[in-house]
Amino acid sequence: MSAVDPSASTWKLSSSTDDYDKRWAEMAASGENTHGEADLIAHFAPASVLDGGCGTGRVAIELARRGIDVVGVDVDAQMLAAAQVKAPNVQWVQSDLATVDLGRTFDVVALPGNVMIFVSPGHEGAVAANLARHLSPGGRLIAGFQLRPGSLDLSTYDQLCHEAGLSLEQRWATWSCQPFDGGDYAVSIHLLHPTMRSPLEWDPRTRYNDRSWRPRV
Repeated sequence: MSAVDPSASTWKLSSSTDDYDKRWAEMAASGENTHGEADLIAHFAPASVLDGGCGTGRVAIELARRGIDVVGVDVDAQMLAAAQVKAPNVQWVQSDLATVDLGRTFDVVALPGNVMIFVSPGHEGAVAANLARHLSPGGRLIAGFQLRPGSLDLSTYDQLCHEAGLSLEQRWATWSCQPFDGGDYAVSIHLLHPTMRSPLEWDPRTRYNDRSWRPRV
């Protein structure tokens, strides 16, 4: 069974991949920075990145352009076909994030495109655990998603990450690192540690409320 919730991704079916790419091209043409995700990811100077739910490859292609070894994974064959045309030298893999096995680890696993709220309810933990398994020691899981009533909330997401051996390092309201004070979108950075801490020792508020750390992007 796929971990992707078909009803959550119906937006993909309502427009072509050309329309999807055109929207981003128009934003770039208007002067808007369309590479905020890549800017934040690149701040950590990763040698390798797994782009989960990569779609047509917007983020992965930009990271590859910056010299980073990138693998893009998505369950949508149409999206991957478009990515392959744009960047044939990048490795694109059609697979479910809950079960994909790439046989290697990465410095960063990135989930830029609301991926976690496209996961079928009840499968989020399997996705978090499998992605954590693809992280190198000290690697980071960086995910941005909208916060909607009835969808995955941050407390649950933090707990699932903790159970996968990850701890919250920082949280922002945007990919350009605006402070998170609530709101309907969050970018969370979770760090992989060699060993898990006891649930009694884990407090997501510890780093969440620490504003002293801010990447320069």
